[in-house]
Amino acid sequence: MTRHKWLVSVTLLLTMVVIIYGAFTRLTDAGLGCPDWPGCYGFLKVPEKPESIALAAQAFPDRPLEPHKAWNEMIHRYLAGTLGLLIAAIFMSSFFSKVRQPRTLPIVLLLLVIFQAALGAWTVTMSLLPIVVLAHLLGGFTLYCLLALYWMQLSPGLRQTEPALNSLKPLAIVAALVVMIQIGLGGWTAANYAALACIELPVCEAGWLSRLALDEAFDLHLGYSDYEYGVMSAEARQTVHVFHRLGAFITLGIVSWFAVLLYKRAQTKVMQNFALAMGGVLLLQFILGLLNVVLHLPLVNAVAHNFVGANLLMIMIVVVYQLYRPVGKEA
Repeated sequence: MTRHKWLVSVTLLLTMVVIIYGAFTRLTDAGLGCPDWPGCYGFLKVPEKPESIALAAQAFPDRPLEPHKAWNEMIHRYLAGTLGLLIAAIFMSSFFSKVRQPRTLPIVLLLLVIFQAALGAWTVTMSLLPIVVLAHLLGGFTLYCLLALYWMQLSPGLRQTEPALNSLKPLAIVAALVVMIQIGLGGWTAANYAALACIELPVCEAGWLSRLALDEAFDLHLGYSDYEYGVMSAEARQTVHVFHRLGAFITLGIVSWFAVLLYKRAQTKVMQNFALAMGGVLLLQFILGLLNVVLHLPLVNAVAHNFVGANLLMIMIVVVYQLYRPVGKEA
């Protein structure tokens, strides 16, 4: 393994950690554990000394310091900051390495991580505005997928073309788009605290159809001073949850269909393994979603649901890349 690929591998692993810890931070209601950015109550770390705590209380009287939430938030920022530095290192290495490396994705990754940092700041300064929280989540997932694609570019042994799979290209695009939409619905559900708006299976409590509030459920709800714990009505949250729940069944059907066809028609172990991974991760994600409902959103399960969703998207993007990207055309 070259030094450059080793750097990409470490960065990819750290991105997994950041996604997991970001979900943990959100699910422990620590997104505003530090009400300012990039520091915490005006300090580079969580205030601990009595005089520092007094200054924090004076600066933010409406947001009392909760040390455990503040540390959750700051650890996430430290990890995300380290990730940003590693991506900057990848960018520099791709241009100055003695061995020519693909450069398009390092440029995109650097721009994306800068924008992701801005979204992280806006998440705090806009008091968890749902559309910003959703964008921050999707930005993290996109970063993960692009790093995986870049790792693939640096692994020519995994790049194999299979003409027999050409007929699956349109279905691959549809399946990937379905996963993206479902993740967007899941992020909107989380950002609006709607994960427990329905606690019965298979769809929701009796009479859910008559309680749908589509206009409010997908409104941006701009103009509030604080979005912590949500501003939607119970009916709107239930509507968001129902759409995510229905999307799960659609995703299960379409992606499993694609995975089966991919496995049957693939002629190489690489693509067969991708099909198996896709099916396994899809099934795990569906089970985790059911457990979120049955067990009323246990923390470990909810964090896993977030992370497995990121991996499902990553696998879908990599498979699409494998089907569409000609060998020898890396940029």
